[in-house]
Amino acid sequence: MNGHQITALLDRYLKGETTNEENELLKNWLKEHDNANHQWHDLDHSTKDRWLSGVFSEIKSTIHQTETKVVPLPQSKRLLWRSIAAAAAVLLISFALYMEWPSLQSRLHPLQLTTLQVPVNQKKEITLADGSRVWLNAGSELKYPKTFNGKIREVYLSGEAYFDVRHDTGKPFIIHTGTVLTTVLGTAFNIKEDKNKHTVQVTVTRGKVSVANGSKLLGVIIPNQQISFNTLKAEASQAIIDANEVIAWQQSDLHFEDVSFEDAVTQLEQHFNVKISFSNPKLKTCRFTGTSLKGEELDKILKVMCAFNNATYQIKPDGSMVINGPGCNN
Repeated sequence: MNGHQITALLDRYLKGETTNEENELLKNWLKEHDNANHQWHDLDHSTKDRWLSGVFSEIKSTIHQTETKVVPLPQSKRLLWRSIAAAAAVLLISFALYMEWPSLQSRLHPLQLTTLQVPVNQKKEITLADGSRVWLNAGSELKYPKTFNGKIREVYLSGEAYFDVRHDTGKPFIIHTGTVLTTVLGTAFNIKEDKNKHTVQVTVTRGKVSVANGSKLLGVIIPNQQISFNTLKAEASQAIIDANEVIAWQQSDLHFEDVSFEDAVTQLEQHFNVKISFSNPKLKTCRFTGTSLKGEELDKILKVMCAFNNATYQIKPDGSMVINGPGCNN
């Protein structure tokens, strides 16, 4: 029976005008629809859509037709109507569950992620299932799936990492860093989360990157551009920078081209995972120009830098270093 037929039949039943034959038809309809949920898993997606659409329309039509009727029913007919109402409730619940099924699936069966934690004195490189490569800085953490089966590729970063993402126009690659979302199709870029400064910085070395805070777009950047987002103030700024300096921690070579002594020391701290301070703040503004140090030990690099800026350094018992000197007249 279609929707109009069952509606007409129920209307006549409520008026007490149905025959025994029609009552049997009504009972069979109820039995068929009440048991439909048992066959649910055997239906394909399109059949589920058609079945639910038809049944839901029938139930809505039935409810609509009976809303304005107040007819006393014999006890036996009341029992049958209660059964129909119960079946309607079951069908409505089934429909609601069907519509919410993707969301329920994600909550009941969340995507299994592998966690890679990098010790504070190490760096690690990993190749993801899609061929994308990730270099993790010391003390960082990456959560990623074994395979990318969905419509997007998602990973979760805490700390700093350099990504070289395999191009796939059909599957955007998204990095979650707190509330900051970095979305690409295929490119190379650096993400640095500094929880002490409450900042997340995204720097592009190749391609194009979209950066957002939740659903709010912060900007789209290209090579040698950087977006810095203050998570405490929810403020973003965009700047043109030298991306090679930003990713110096990831490379085996250190490049210094007209940088301040403070910026050079920051690179050394990241590269060698050591704490370096200045006894005299005036030293921070000294410049260090045109030097590339390849594969050298920290001790040798600091000797060159200090000699260049009329300074010395000492190693403290806890392993940290202090740079001493009168400073520069810049």
